[in-house]
Amino acid sequence: MKILVVEDELKTGNYLQQGLTEAGFVVDLARNGVDGLHQARTESYDLVILDVMLPGLDGWGVLRAMREEGRSMPVLFLTAKGQVEDRVKGLEQGADDYLVKPFAFAELLARVRTLLRRGRVSEPEVLRVADIELDLLRRRVHRAGKRIDLTAKEFLLLELLMRRHDEVLPRSLIASQVWDMNFDSDTNVIEVAVRRLRAKIDDGYKVKLINTVRGMGYVLETPGPD
Repeated sequence: MKILVVEDELKTGNYLQQGLTEAGFVVDLARNGVDGLHQARTESYDLVILDVMLPGLDGWGVLRAMREEGRSMPVLFLTAKGQVEDRVKGLEQGADDYLVKPFAFAELLARVRTLLRRGRVSEPEVLRVADIELDLLRRRVHRAGKRIDLTAKEFLLLELLMRRHDEVLPRSLIASQVWDMNFDSDTNVIEVAVRRLRAKIDDGYKVKLINTVRGMGYVLETPGPD
């Protein structure tokens, strides 16, 4: 899942980006309100974490513009403005949650996950394809009951392949969804990552689930009946 953090404090912004990335999210960071609003308009995010006191355009203005334009992604205000009237203002303008600085990262992460679960009521917490189980909350993967340890990026890559199983995913889509980058034909980062993931998922099993479609991309295929 992809999160936009709009935070002008250098240390806080970097801390949030690193912590949320380690928790398995793809995180973009904007340093002012103007850039934050531009990214919210031009990119697709599952959640926005928004400071109030921002240069260029404050958080109130960013949120107001987003809501007036019909952008309904959840917004969590993360700010030092902790007065009751500030919290009320934020929620009345359309924020979905409000957390006051200083904050505990564990609490922020719990609120992020709660917001992301809303509107996805029917979405299971465990994805299952063939004999693979991917636990989204506990960040665990099993195949045929055997635990498989993955890196954060490998977990994101497998989650993408499982969510869109039986669909050939081009490298450009994988690059944008997992690495948050435009595909560069000079890099082999995707090939290397898929090769490592395939070794962990498929080696030792008769049925190979992750396959390469030459010239097109990669697919996690549901095995058919024998």
